[in-house]
Amino acid sequence: MVTYALIAFAVAALGGATLAYLRIVKKDVSMPLALVHGLFAATGLVLLALGLSQTGGTGLTIALTVFVLAALGGFTLFSFHLRSRPMPVFLVLVHGAAAVTAFVILLVVAFG
Repeated sequence: MVTYALIAFAVAALGGATLAYLRIVKKDVSMPLALVHGLFAATGLVLLALGLSQTGGTGLTIALTVFVLAALGGFTLFSFHLRSRPMPVFLVLVHGAAAVTAFVILLVVAFG
């Protein structure tokens, strides 16, 4: 399960990096890409939670917690998108940093 979670998060990261780039260089971001990004990230969260329930472990718990915090930032960003308001670049960067941190933790736990 954890390996599949890593794959889902890696795909989400590609979409997220693209969305962050689009937001930084221009005001508009792609709604379809945002939805696909969120779908892969949510899939990764579910798979990680399942993996945690099967194997346990402090590292997986920390990774899941940080991913959930990143998801809360993502929901906030999505609310800006739905209201046709520009997403704060600072929040985009914090959301991305949290997700990258969680991904690195997950990589270390999975392969370390």
